[in-house]
Amino acid sequence: MGQAAISILLTGDLVLDEPDGAHWLEGIAPALRSADLSIGHLEVPHTRRGAELKGDVPAPGAPPENLAAIAQAGFGMLSLAGNHIADCGAEGIADTIAGLDGLGVAHTGAGLTLAAARRPAVTVVGGMAVALLSYNCVGPEMSWAGEDQAGCAYLRIETADGAPIAPAADLAILTEEAVETLRADIATARDQADLVLVALHKGIVHTPARLAPYERAVSHAAIEAGADAVTGHHAHIVRGIEFHRGKPIFHGLGNGCVVTRALSPAQDHPARAAWAQRRKAMFGFEPDPAYGLAPFHPEAVNAFIGRLSVGQDGAIRAGIVPVHVEPPGRPVLASPERAEEIGAYVERITREAGLSAIKIGADGWVSEETA
Repeated sequence: MGQAAISILLTGDLVLDEPDGAHWLEGIAPALRSADLSIGHLEVPHTRRGAELKGDVPAPGAPPENLAAIAQAGFGMLSLAGNHIADCGAEGIADTIAGLDGLGVAHTGAGLTLAAARRPAVTVVGGMAVALLSYNCVGPEMSWAGEDQAGCAYLRIETADGAPIAPAADLAILTEEAVETLRADIATARDQADLVLVALHKGIVHTPARLAPYERAVSHAAIEAGADAVTGHHAHIVRGIEFHRGKPIFHGLGNGCVVTRALSPAQDHPARAAWAQRRKAMFGFEPDPAYGLAPFHPEAVNAFIGRLSVGQDGAIRAGIVPVHVEPPGRPVLASPERAEEIGAYVERITREAGLSAIKIGADGWVSEETA
């Protein structure tokens, strides 16, 4: 009898600024621990050091001890390339990487040099080598790694109006430079692994359904360069799911677990307080006051963990594990009734984004609808 398929779970942003990280993760930890491999996106540095990065709305360093909670919850691999990982400078990146290394958690997407940030994370599960690559598509450029500069791996997406590349800019145009980076890095990862996953920090924050002009292009480019699956995060709300050349793309995994006071208007930090007010004007919603640690769009309570089943022959099935977000921001595995609602929500936003219609079964597996 041949070896069984391996199971992989995928979450979006992890921001654990609050004490007792285990408490905030325990509602989804049973699912994460049940998989052969669980992968998340670490949004912020875990450090007590570093100078605050100027220019974007800076995230504070999260408690270093919460890295252990992330590992204990079942995460074995993390993507790091995002718009906040450099917010505490090189020291914050160094401390985060050292903490993950000490816990045996594989990681990719940030480093003290660009070469280190682009190096794939590789782990072996069920006799299959799995590689992960991680890229920031939204800027700001000051967070990007260089030949001798700490930061994150990135894919250059140009703005429609020539403005500087930044998370709030009108990002629109996939560059040939980005495509060449994907081709080179995926080829390198393919030499080391049977399965290659690409994590993209991309999209329009706090906005249901809608995809930016470059999102399908960059995701398709990753598949065409040899990736077996693509995941997205950054928007703090889930997005639709599509298949390209038979390979799954999760356009937005939403929040894996975000509990932070840095997004609340009620704080002393001027830049963070100003962003909370600007966010209200830009995106047209008032956060539910019950969600004081996760003040996101009301629809962000419809969450999920991405799910892959990979056969030894390379065949891939994609699905979701529905998740409900409880006040003040704690994710929990959804009840059957909520799971049905969340599945219908993902089907709807997939259609509204202009993607091919999908059907999510009662078991969470996703299939393309046929005409």
